[in-house]
Amino acid sequence: MLDIRFILKNVDLIKQNTRERYANVDVDKVVTLYGQLKQKRQSLEEIQRRSNQIAGRFKSADKTTRKQLKAEVVGLKQTIAVIKDEIVFVENEYTEEMLKIPNLVASDVPQGKDEYGNVPIKYIGEPTKFGFKPLDHVELGKKLDILDFEAAAKVTGSKFYFLKNEAVLLELGLIRYALELAIKHGFTPVTTPEIARDKIITASGFSPRGPESQIYSLTKGALSLIGTSEITLGGYMANAVIPEKNLPIKISGVSHCFRTEAGSGGRESKGLYRVHQFSKVELYQFVHPDKSAIVHEEMLAIEEEFYQALELPYRVLLMCKGDLGTPAYRKYDIEAWMPFIGEGGGYGEVTSASNCTDFQARRLNTKFKNRVTGKIDFVHTLNGTAVAVTRTILAILENNQQADGTVLIPEILQDYTGLQYIKPKARKF
Repeated sequence: MLDIRFILKNVDLIKQNTRERYANVDVDKVVTLYGQLKQKRQSLEEIQRRSNQIAGRFKSADKTTRKQLKAEVVGLKQTIAVIKDEIVFVENEYTEEMLKIPNLVASDVPQGKDEYGNVPIKYIGEPTKFGFKPLDHVELGKKLDILDFEAAAKVTGSKFYFLKNEAVLLELGLIRYALELAIKHGFTPVTTPEIARDKIITASGFSPRGPESQIYSLTKGALSLIGTSEITLGGYMANAVIPEKNLPIKISGVSHCFRTEAGSGGRESKGLYRVHQFSKVELYQFVHPDKSAIVHEEMLAIEEEFYQALELPYRVLLMCKGDLGTPAYRKYDIEAWMPFIGEGGGYGEVTSASNCTDFQARRLNTKFKNRVTGKIDFVHTLNGTAVAVTRTILAILENNQQADGTVLIPEILQDYTGLQYIKPKARKF
């Protein structure tokens, strides 16, 4: 959330930012509602002040005056009740509109409306070439007996899956390696709740309700399944004041993630690429505002270290304004080479790394105390993906398949999985 005082002083800048980010926001409405809210609060204070004055006069007043004062108090109480109701109504509308305003963006973030405006800034490795007819990961999963989408569809529905046999070991190996890499870089590992209060989800910059939400809302209570542990890790320090000496706070969260993937389709949604549930290891940091730009580059470097160790071809994208999430000030994506995306192969997202500056911290009320000045201010938050398991398994299967039908396990994962390769096998069930 942006500071309303900053918005009022920079209305034209905020309007330009929302236009360039293609955000559906009425900035003038936000300003008007804030003015109404401020006026009603001032009116309430004046009436309450008058009520206090009457209370102070009441004991020393004569009988006639007391009667007049009582009548005035009755009228004031009725007016106070009406204004309080009006304040609640306007405040709710103001908050709803205010939450739509996205974060500002860094000066080097490119213009663009959607994914086609994202700018590749680095390529690592060459797209995989085969001397035989390769299979996509769905076909490989059947031959290797490690994936079962049909059984999952019977149990739960489309876009769910069973991992079987070596795929289970591969998932656990990826999680373990990602955690050890995070720990090496100073992150504290945690497992997180997979349900969160809607107010924490909203504070993190996600929409838990409404037709455009990607969040599964529970039927009872203001609770929802998390789409990423970014939500729970951010909420960990909600309403906290962190001593500056404790910054940065680095947390690596392991969780399942649940996404409705509403409106998704196309070839890219086949198999494991776009599913309703998956395991993920998230990287999250609370940092001093002066450090967030440097930390953003460090987060990207950790993600690159992970995918270079897997020896998967990938590219890094600097995301354009229209493809940034609401909280992001600047964002990188890593896309791994996937031989069956598009026509003849393409790159598919496997990680992101976002600098959210103080946008989430304002909503979560997460601050730090400057040890020199004693001033209390908001921290900056950053989040990134160490590994999203399903898409990484997809990339490993498709890139590492061999002519004899086996799939080689990346060397870095062999000790974690106890496997050097996965070979085809007859399906037992």
